[in-house]
Amino acid sequence: MIAQAKARYMRVSPTKIRQVIDLIRGKDVSTSMAILTHVDKGSTGMITKVLGSAIQNAKQKGLSEDQLFVSKVRADQGPSWRRYRSAAFGRATGILKRTTHLTIELDLKTKS
Repeated sequence: MIAQAKARYMRVSPTKIRQVIDLIRGKDVSTSMAILTHVDKGSTGMITKVLGSAIQNAKQKGLSEDQLFVSKVRADQGPSWRRYRSAAFGRATGILKRTTHLTIELDLKTKS
């Protein structure tokens, strides 16, 4: 791992994020950014932000974008917000509003 970036408590479910991160796993950074700009999902903006942060972290170490690829991407379950909604006959049903912890790790294309 050369650089990494994390976003915690993102207000979107991990299953929705995993649909998008499966498209960029193992690809180089410029291809990943191009894929994220053309995928029509709501979570792509959040993933782009975290990927951009990981790229900037790598640039702080003196590396350029063309040397990097996305080595690991994880979307772990965060804590769920519990809310209630009214139901028939005066009852209430529970709603889980899920959160995600996203981690993106970058590595060099060819290790020497």
